[in-house]
Amino acid sequence: MKRFSTISMLVLVVWAAKGQTELFKKDLEFTRQDSLRGAITPERAWWDLLHYDLNVFVNVENKFIKGTNTITYKVLNSYQTMQIDLQSPMKITKVTDGKKELKFIMDGNAYFISLLQPKPIGTIQKIVVEFEGSPVEAKNAPWDGGFTWTTDAKGKPFIANSNQGIGASVWWPCKDHGYDEPDEGLLLGITVPSDLIAVGNGRLQYQKETKMGMTKYVWKVINPINNYGVNINIGDYVNFSEVYNGEKGALDMDYWVLRNNLEKARLQFQDAKRTMEALEYWFGPYPFYEDSYKLVEVPYLGMEHQSSVTYGNNYKNGYNGRGRTMYDLSGTGWGLKWDYIIIHESGHEWFANNITSKDVADMWVHEGFTTYSESLFLDYFYGKQAASEYVVGLRRNIVNESPIIGTYNVNNEGSKDMYSKGCNVLHTLRTVVNNDSLWRETLRGLNKEFYHQTVTSEQVESFIAANTGLNLDAFFDQYLRDIRIPVLEWKYSGENIAYRWSEVVDGFNMPLDVKLDNKLLRLEPTSQWKEIIGKNIVPDVNYYIKVQEVN
Repeated sequence: MKRFSTISMLVLVVWAAKGQTELFKKDLEFTRQDSLRGAITPERAWWDLLHYDLNVFVNVENKFIKGTNTITYKVLNSYQTMQIDLQSPMKITKVTDGKKELKFIMDGNAYFISLLQPKPIGTIQKIVVEFEGSPVEAKNAPWDGGFTWTTDAKGKPFIANSNQGIGASVWWPCKDHGYDEPDEGLLLGITVPSDLIAVGNGRLQYQKETKMGMTKYVWKVINPINNYGVNINIGDYVNFSEVYNGEKGALDMDYWVLRNNLEKARLQFQDAKRTMEALEYWFGPYPFYEDSYKLVEVPYLGMEHQSSVTYGNNYKNGYNGRGRTMYDLSGTGWGLKWDYIIIHESGHEWFANNITSKDVADMWVHEGFTTYSESLFLDYFYGKQAASEYVVGLRRNIVNESPIIGTYNVNNEGSKDMYSKGCNVLHTLRTVVNNDSLWRETLRGLNKEFYHQTVTSEQVESFIAANTGLNLDAFFDQYLRDIRIPVLEWKYSGENIAYRWSEVVDGFNMPLDVKLDNKLLRLEPTSQWKEIIGKNIVPDVNYYIKVQEVN
């Protein structure tokens, strides 16, 4: 389990330029199934997840999988019922504790397993869960996820899973909630036809021929890993690799691509090292040196599977947009300087995989910071002005229909604005801080303070406030929990200009850099009118606000 850290101080990018796509269905009313999926139920709370040993046999012809998951856990409290999640039409067929078979009942997508008796507190225990079925097929991967079963240009099977929104339990039995991750990682065995290769998370341990023309590939992750980041990819892959000399030493970077795309990948994947260089500068060391870094070609756009980033962006710069002409989400041209999927999905290694939101309601911590990483990549290689133009350009994707933060404990993420608006919130805050050294220190500090942990938005907010020395309560309430954009109202008052904030939460007093009669200065607006001598006022465009002249 990723432990919550104590702070020792005071304390998406969208998926289409015009029509952003949410990862989860929005419901006005929540059901028991929403609570079983989204809450830390008593049947989850009493045990701490330590390790998964997941073995999957893939029947390609019938689109069918079966396997076992050995779950190692530590007993925290005396309890006798364990919740394991697996979504229909997949089913659990058997559960054993040692040599003893355990009874279980199914409640929708949750299975409640009855232990023979409560386990002693503090002990390490194991259960083995057997499962099988034809997993849900992705209708529109990765947004409407599941398994993708397709073929490559030569007609050979090309298969992958993507399940960030729908959940890992769409294909394998697990503790499908963000708050708890296996402290000691994952062993992932994938058995496929011998003319194919199976790529998973972490490092390849071995491969061996099994019965009936099948080969088993065993991959190992030693760091904690979020459930939705567990990934299997199957195809006629070839591999090439390189070593990046990063902040923690030599980082193995492996690339797995379809045979026909090898030469294109050698050229396009140069952006992977560029990403590592820029984001290590801003965020600190890549969080999974022990498990290496991989880019793996898949039959959909791509996703942030931990240490196994998946890629399907057509080997071109910009954003593929599901088969459309490559384009720039910001409309500025800067987004065509780099491969969107490589930069964005790799950015998630820091925010989503290293720092993981405890509840999906706080998923802006994943998507807002990672969308912001795109501008930091631009800042590093093309300069601060390029980064600014890109962020401002992303504002065209913001709709402000609902708050960025969703409803807790019911598997309900916030609005699609977590991408572009989340990015602009952070860019605005950087401008408020007005000290890039301190801002970089804060971003790196987040990844150090919450290294391999699950967090709440409030923890992230508190850390940023403490590290920058700012009171940011009203700032975050305004931008994360309200849909209104702050409005700077101004009017002429004799020889003066009067100004104030409107459409803001109580206590909102964000400072604002302006050009007043061609002079740069910082104002301290509140919701009350203030006056300053001047004739013309132009706010800094780096603040995500509206400006309105009033009579």
